[in-house]
Amino acid sequence: MNSLIVIATFFVMEGMTWLIHKYIMHGLLWVLHKDHHDHSNDGHMEKNDYFFVIFAVPTIILMYYGTINGFNHWFYIGLGIALYGMAYFFVHDIFIHQRIKLLRNTENPYLLAIRRAHKQHHKHTGKEEGECFGFLWVPVKYFKMYFNKNK
Repeated sequence: MNSLIVIATFFVMEGMTWLIHKYIMHGLLWVLHKDHHDHSNDGHMEKNDYFFVIFAVPTIILMYYGTINGFNHWFYIGLGIALYGMAYFFVHDIFIHQRIKLLRNTENPYLLAIRRAHKQHHKHTGKEEGECFGFLWVPVKYFKMYFNKNK
């Protein structure tokens, strides 16, 4: 049962990420996310990187609370969120934005579709009129673009 909680939480986080990205990061907290789009920051860190802390704190609280209460469901929800956060870091920061130079020349259609959708998202430098707010799930047209190429 606990693994189902972790897996379900991981997948629910994709929907939460879309909502948070569209309505909070491109809304109320645009002041933190803006430099991620317009590259107005100096150095390697962005104000956008504060979202790591913003999202980590409730995750840590959930895992702590779940631990002191006998590893109840709150711990496993926190674990699912933490695993999603790790996936997000590796795919978004390392693979897509190349903060660490890995997988630069991949030919994997799924990874290329994720990269293309994210590039479409970043073509909008303002907070309005965005697209592709998700992370691991991208519109089918981007998958078709790369799967048809390999035939």
